[in-house]
This record gives sequence, C-alpha cells and structure tokens, in this order.
Amino acid sequence: MSTSVKSIEKGGSGRKFWRIRTRTGVDTGGGSCILVRYSLDRADNAGYADIARFLSRVGIRVPEILLHDPDEGIMVMEDVGSDDLFSFRAAPWPERRRLYELTLAQAALLHTRAHLASDCPPLQQRFDETLYAWEQDYFIEHCLGRHFKMTAADIAAHVDRTRLREIAAQLAAEPRCLVHRDFQSQNVMIRDGQPAFIDFQGLRPGLAPYDLASLLLDPYVSLPASERDGLFAHYLALARPENPAHFRTLYDLCAMQRLMQALGAYGKLGHTDGRTDFLTHIPAAIPLLREVLGKITGMEKLAALLVELGKK
Repeated sequence: MSTSVKSIEKGGSGRKFWRIRTRTGVDTGGGSCILVRYSLDRADNAGYADIARFLSRVGIRVPEILLHDPDEGIMVMEDVGSDDLFSFRAAPWPERRRLYELTLAQAALLHTRAHLASDCPPLQQRFDETLYAWEQDYFIEHCLGRHFKMTAADIAAHVDRTRLREIAAQLAAEPRCLVHRDFQSQNVMIRDGQPAFIDFQGLRPGLAPYDLASLLLDPYVSLPASERDGLFAHYLALARPENPAHFRTLYDLCAMQRLMQALGAYGKLGHTDGRTDFLTHIPAAIPLLREVLGKITGMEKLAALLVELGKK
C-alpha cells in the first residue's frame, strides 16, 4: 500500500484542500480522503462540518465528515471524486439533463423540507434587506467601479439605487426556506452518476429561486434558453410552489441579485485578491445579467449600460 498527497485548487474561499490516497488507481474516491485546512477568521468555514452532518440527516447527499478539529481549523472528509457538474458541460444534452434533474431533486428537498428540521445548526446571516443591498453594492463597487473603471457620476447616471433598494425590500418580505447560497456547477460533485453538494458553508434562510437562478444562470456553464426553461419547469414540478407565476417573478429578481453578487466577487477576487482567473468569467456573466434586467421594470438604464460594457 502506498500513500500520495496532492493539492487541490478549488474556488476562492481561502481554504486549502489535499487529496490523500492510500492506494493507487482510478480516481473514484475509494481509498482516499480530502484534508481541508481553513482560516479561523472565517466563521462560515468553521460551521461546515456541522452543516454537512445536518444536511446528511435530512437526506441531502454531501461528503461525510470523518474528522473535524475546529480549534486547529482542520477537517478530513469523504472523497467524492473530482468530477463536478461543470465537468459534464460538453456532454450530450440527455446525459446533462439527467444530472441536472437529479441535482434539482436534491435542491427541492433542501428548499421544501430542510427548514422544517428541529436540529438545524447555527447558520450565516439570513437573506434580509441588508444582505440584498450588500450584493447590489458589491456589484457596483467591484464590477462597475473597479473592473470597468466607471466613475461615481457615470454609475449614478445608469444605476437606480432607489429601485434596487425596492427590490431588496420586496425579496426580504418573502417567506424563507434554507438555501445553499453558492449553488453553481462547481459545487455539485458527481459520483457514481449521483450529485453531492459541497461548499455549503453559506447555508442560510433565503429564497429558493436564488439557488435555482444560481444553477441555471451559472456563468461557468452556458445553458441554452431551451435547456434552462425545461429545467425550470422540472424544478416547479418537484417543489410545487403555491403560485408558479409569483415564483417566476421572484426568480428574475433573485437572478439579478445572484449575478450581481457573482460579478462583484469576480471583480474583487480578480483585482483585490490577485485571482485574475476569476476575471475571465465576467464576459459570460454580463450578458446573463443584461438578459435578466430586461425583464425587470426600472432596470432599463442599467441593462442598456451592460450592452455597451459587453462590447469591451
């Protein structure tokens, strides 16, 4: 028996990952585990293990936590392999559709049942008016200001902050469930043809359409409108919201929020944190946000601005 250790590059959270193998062979997760070291100055990372165990108890597939030392910021967890939903982006649609539908089934379980459990661990700040406003400002500061170098006057001419705050208040007034918060293709691992969620340390009360928009309007994976529409309908059949038309309205507003958050993160990680690889995702996210803004009253000026920014 031999042992090998390999560093894994994953996301922008500041955590470090290593795959430890106790035998050679194809990467199926067998005979290996994942060692994680996280910074103690991030409370969300410290809650990962407790959230993982909670999600597993309510029937959501996540890696098993084998060891957790919160004082040292160390975890050892099950290795669910290296294939994520992103890895299948070029696969034929029937294969991708099956994986997305299985993923949405797990999401619907999270959104409709997990919040009913009595043993939920401490979570991060719920989605409220303040958090929605923060996402909007994050986009304005790090994407429009930092990345596209727009002046405060130019931003003011194209961004109706009053309307944005109205949307924040509207979303904050809606009943909440539990949401993943970063529900995109690279946070859904595929092992033996089944999805397992990772990077769920941001789990919190929020709106189901936010997670759905995060997956279907993922800048990392280009889903044609026909595929998005089919998956949206599939989720509705699973989750069965009381008012599908209202759910669709919330979906568009949540999609705006999610894409603003993502663009803000790309700008901050790329320009402030030196992770320039994240800047390459901005050209894919800009047209998605423009498409969504075209469906929201009061966002016409910002939508027109994004058309111009998309040409740069």
